[in-house]
Amino acid sequence: MKNQQQYLIILLFFAVIANTFAQKSSTPKKPNILVIFSDDHALQAISAYGSPHIKTPNIDRIAKDGAIFKNMFCTNSLCAPSRATLLTGKFSHINGHKDNRTKFDAGQDMFPKRMQEAGYETSWIGKWHLEATPQYFDYWSVLPGQGQYYNPDFIEMDGKTKRYEGYATNLIADRALNWLQNQHDSSKPFCLVVGQKAPHRPWLPDSTDFHAFDGVKFKMPENFYDSYEGRIAAQKQKMNIVVDQTLDSDLKVKNGTELHTKRMNAAQAKAWDAYYEPLNEQFKQQNLSGKALDEWKFQRYMHDYLACITSLDRNIGKILDYLDKAGLSENTLVIYSSDQGFYLGEHGWFDKRFMYEESFHMPLVMRYPKIIKKGTVINDFAQNIDFAPTFLDLAGIPIPKDIQGKSLLPILKNQKPASWRKSVYYHYYEFPWDHNVMPHFGVRTERYKLIRFYGDGNFWELYDLKNDPNEMKNIYSSAPKQTIITLKMNLKSLITQYEDTEAEAIFNAKLN
Repeated sequence: MKNQQQYLIILLFFAVIANTFAQKSSTPKKPNILVIFSDDHALQAISAYGSPHIKTPNIDRIAKDGAIFKNMFCTNSLCAPSRATLLTGKFSHINGHKDNRTKFDAGQDMFPKRMQEAGYETSWIGKWHLEATPQYFDYWSVLPGQGQYYNPDFIEMDGKTKRYEGYATNLIADRALNWLQNQHDSSKPFCLVVGQKAPHRPWLPDSTDFHAFDGVKFKMPENFYDSYEGRIAAQKQKMNIVVDQTLDSDLKVKNGTELHTKRMNAAQAKAWDAYYEPLNEQFKQQNLSGKALDEWKFQRYMHDYLACITSLDRNIGKILDYLDKAGLSENTLVIYSSDQGFYLGEHGWFDKRFMYEESFHMPLVMRYPKIIKKGTVINDFAQNIDFAPTFLDLAGIPIPKDIQGKSLLPILKNQKPASWRKSVYYHYYEFPWDHNVMPHFGVRTERYKLIRFYGDGNFWELYDLKNDPNEMKNIYSSAPKQTIITLKMNLKSLITQYEDTEAEAIFNAKLN
C-alpha cells in the first residue's frame, strides 16, 4: 500500500511537470529584435536602392526577404540626435538632444526600458555616440565618442576602457555574435542594437578591402559643380569635397599615412603603407590642378567610403548567417538602417545636415517572416520616430502616449490606417560648428518641400520634387501663392502636433 502511494505521488509529480512544460511550449515566444544601425550610409551606396556604385548583397538580402522602405526620413540629420530619436521615439526638441554637443539624458523613458520591464534581455554593442552612460541595457559595450576604425577602444559596463586589436566593423559584429552565442539568456527574447561606426568620416577601409574598387572610375553627379544660385544656406556651407575635405585625414595624402598608422599594429601599418604610398606618390607626380584635382578628390573619397561599406555589408552577412544556422531567423525582426543619409558628391558635398533629399532620406530594410511578405515595397512616409513604437508594438508592449512616432506594423501588414501621415517634419539645429549649415525646419509632402532657414538670416526655400528632384531651383518667389499657403498651413500643423515651440516662434515672426 505504501509503495503504491509513493508510486502515485511520483506519477502526479511528473504529470504536473509535463503539464507545465506543455503550457510553456504552447505559449508563443515573443519576437526577438535585432537592429543593425550604421553611420552616414547613403541610399546611393546600397544596391537595393539602385546604387550605380556598389553591390550590397547582404543588405539586399534583408530587403528581398522582407521589406524596403522607399520614403524613410530622419527628423534631424546628425549622428547623436538620430540615435536619441531611435531610443525615444521623439523629436530632438522633446528628447533634449538637438546636436552632437549636448549631453543626452539616458535616464528618460526609452524603448529598451519598456522592453526590459516586459522580460526582454537588452543589449547595445558598438557605436553609441551619446555623451552619457547607457541605461536600460542588460549588457553594453560601446565606442567612446566617434570611436576608431583600427584597434578601437570600448567602454565596458564596469566603467573601464579596453582596447581591442582589429578593425572596428569586424570587432563590433563579432562581439555582437559572441553576446548572442555565449552571453544571452536564451530563455528570454532579446533586443540587440549593433551600432556600426562605418562608413563615417575619415573612411578608413579594412586592409581586406583596400583593392575592392581598383580600376573603378565612379561617375560624378551632374550637379557636382553646383553654383548654389538662389540658395543662400547652400552658399554658406563648409562641406564641399573640393574645398573642405583635407588632404591628410580625409584623403590620406601628405602626412595622412602617418596620421592614421599611429594607432595601427605593425602588420596593419605595413598593409596600409603598401596600398596608399604608391597611390600618393602617383598623385604627387601628376601635379594635378583645377578640375582634374577636384575629380581626383572625388574618386579617392568614393573609393574609401565604398570600401568601408564593403566591410559593413560582409559583417551584416555574418550576423544573418548566424541567425539562420541558430534557427532564429523566423522569430527575429531584423532591421538595417543608418542614422541619416549622406552626400556622395551631390551639390559637390560630403556630410549631411541639410533637409535636402540625400541627407534627409534614410535607408530602411526589415525582415520578419511572420508578418512581412518577401519583396514588400513600402512607399508610405516613415520617420525614425517610428522605430521605438514599432518595436514596442511588435513585442506586445503598450506604446506610451508621449511617443511621437507611429508603429509601422499596420503598413507592413498592408493595413495602413486612413490617418497615416501625408507629410513629414524636420528640424536641424547645429550651427555654426563643423560645417556651417544654417539651422532650419520644414515640411516634405509627396511633391513639395518647404524649408525655413534661420540663425544667420531668415528666408524660405521651396522645391518641386516632381520637376526638380535634385533640388537645384528654389521656387519660393515664383510658385503659385496657393501652393505656398497650403504648405505653410501643413508646416504649421506639424509644428503644433509635435509641440515645437521654438519653430513656432520663428514661423510666426516676420522675415527681415
